[in-house]
Amino acid sequence: MIPKPFIYNLEQKDGSNPIMPRLQHVSTPIPQGSQRQVRSFYGEVLGLEEKEVPQTLKHLNLVWFAVGEGELELHFVPSTVLVAEEDPRHFCLVVDDLDVYKKRVADAGYPISEDLAIHNRPRFFTRDPLGNRVELTVVLGDYRDGQ
Repeated sequence: MIPKPFIYNLEQKDGSNPIMPRLQHVSTPIPQGSQRQVRSFYGEVLGLEEKEVPQTLKHLNLVWFAVGEGELELHFVPSTVLVAEEDPRHFCLVVDDLDVYKKRVADAGYPISEDLAIHNRPRFFTRDPLGNRVELTVVLGDYRDGQ
């Protein structure tokens, strides 16, 4: 059992309990001028909905996609610092039908790789056209069941 972390004085001013921090977005570097490739893979192959970038950031040539409820987003940021092919860092997208996405990704010519199995989490990995590692999974239940 993992112990609960010690949280010091995070009580709100009104005495209520604090809201746990939550993920709002993930930013991933892309080469300058590769926005079309990003839109093709994430928008067309994976079917994510592109979001409008705030006016104050338009000059940065960012590409944003909605990836969940509320304001959960995936941001692509032009950069000169890119991901190395052997870099294991990645983000994971939960999908409703893993086989459908595996076929879409493979049919579009992107690599499919398997990794260590996780109970109740069938999954596969791919690389987007810019080399970023992406995991796709289906949540079938608690991964701790049956262990």
